[in-house]
Amino acid sequence: MPHQVTLRPSGHVFSVPDGETVLQAALDSGFHLPYGCRNGACGSCKGRLLEGKVEFAKYSEHALSAQERDAGYALFCVAKPLSDLVIESRTISAVKDIVVRKLPCRVHRIERPVDDVAILHLKLPANERLQFLAGQYIEFILKDGTRRSFSMANAPHDDEFLQLHVRQVAGGGFTQHVFGSMKERDILRFEGPLGNFFLREDSEKPIVFVASGTGFAPIKSILEAAFHKGVTRPMTLYWGGRRPRDLYMSDLPAQWQREHGHFKFVPVISDALPEDTWTGRTGFVHRAVMEDFRDLSGYQVYACGAPIVVESARKDFTTQRGLPLDEFFADSFTTAADLATPAA
Repeated sequence: MPHQVTLRPSGHVFSVPDGETVLQAALDSGFHLPYGCRNGACGSCKGRLLEGKVEFAKYSEHALSAQERDAGYALFCVAKPLSDLVIESRTISAVKDIVVRKLPCRVHRIERPVDDVAILHLKLPANERLQFLAGQYIEFILKDGTRRSFSMANAPHDDEFLQLHVRQVAGGGFTQHVFGSMKERDILRFEGPLGNFFLREDSEKPIVFVASGTGFAPIKSILEAAFHKGVTRPMTLYWGGRRPRDLYMSDLPAQWQREHGHFKFVPVISDALPEDTWTGRTGFVHRAVMEDFRDLSGYQVYACGAPIVVESARKDFTTQRGLPLDEFFADSFTTAADLATPAA
């Protein structure tokens, strides 16, 4: 039977059908709770379970620790009610007018800036445009019904083509297709836009962006949209990779730094080889932020990329640099390997 969920502090009430997650039911009812991956790996949908009981599907312990679960926290993207619930979670109004759609698209062009990254340019049907917020993502719907998520790297005002950055993943079925057999004019089907990773324009706080690998894609979208709108908040991008080649579009943020006085770009490399002749910042990308900022209490942080990078930034910035947890926004690029079955 359906269960009722009361949302605090707003007081809104919605119903969760049998077998449905709290997050999906909230979205279906028009209440936009924070979320990112929708598969229990990123922690963006974490909130308090004030009353009632839930059961969990698989999730990553990085997203919800045993201590947090014991303290009453839950990941609403994988939580299914076993009773009526009272939960605590903020709602996000900026996405209320964005319509999620299922659309076909055609592969217009495939670029390979480096061997293990493909940039896809996708063309929608004639007279179609996808309305989205910079930083959101789409889900490809594959023939077997499974889905693969990729963030849009183009800004909403530059929407002739959807641009996606795809890194090759060993054993990844879809990415192997992208790097093996995908060709121009292939037809794909997707649903979107999805996600709550977008710039909070109601704030004037300076911003720190943290990207690892292709986590640069949604940050590129956000920054290009911000420049287009004339946003002048101080913004610093830290982009990390193992070797310089992993920063596959580093010329672009370097150009932004020359063109925009309020923007700074800090590339960070963790495992440079002698032949790379790297003379810039080294180490883990989020540690570079901590070296440069002793106090983040007056900032917003937007982090995107590998789960370990996002979670390390979330933990260290909030516990060691004073960043308010509600000023940390993240999009964690997850795979099935990032998930673990929770303890009973």
